[in-house]
Amino acid sequence: MDVSLIVFLVLAAFMIVSSVLAVTTARILRSATYLLFVLFGTAGIYFMLHYTFLGAVQLLVYAGGITILYVFSILLTSSQDERVEKLKNSKMIPGLLTALAGLGIGLFLILKNKFLPVASFEEGEIPMSIVGQTLMGAGKHQYVLPFEVISVLLLACIVGGLLIARKR
Repeated sequence: MDVSLIVFLVLAAFMIVSSVLAVTTARILRSATYLLFVLFGTAGIYFMLHYTFLGAVQLLVYAGGITILYVFSILLTSSQDERVEKLKNSKMIPGLLTALAGLGIGLFLILKNKFLPVASFEEGEIPMSIVGQTLMGAGKHQYVLPFEVISVLLLACIVGGLLIARKR
């Protein structure tokens, strides 16, 4: 086992534990904190794969911005010591069956498909000029329109959170 495999296994275990804790904790603020840990682990995997731009975006946008947005909306809309309702036993079995079905479908898709190698650049990373043109271009396979749609969605979420908070 080399060092990169050990780092990957540690990051994967950290992300699995944090994601399980995020969905099983009774306190919603702790759940958002565990989500932050999962996003940090994802950024760690990006950096380990030498995708420095994606790792930086993961840290800035998701771990920074989105998690802070979640925390602010939680703090604006919930009261102190608000806990999530306990899951009834009648809902546990359908939830477990749904999770197992999702795991089965995911494994089927992974094992059924042959993943072909993609073309890569000699230096191992895509040049920033190509990344910038792809992100800010309006043509086919370019992302300026989805970026604007997501920004409008996030703005609507912030306004909705403020309206919910004002009603109380």
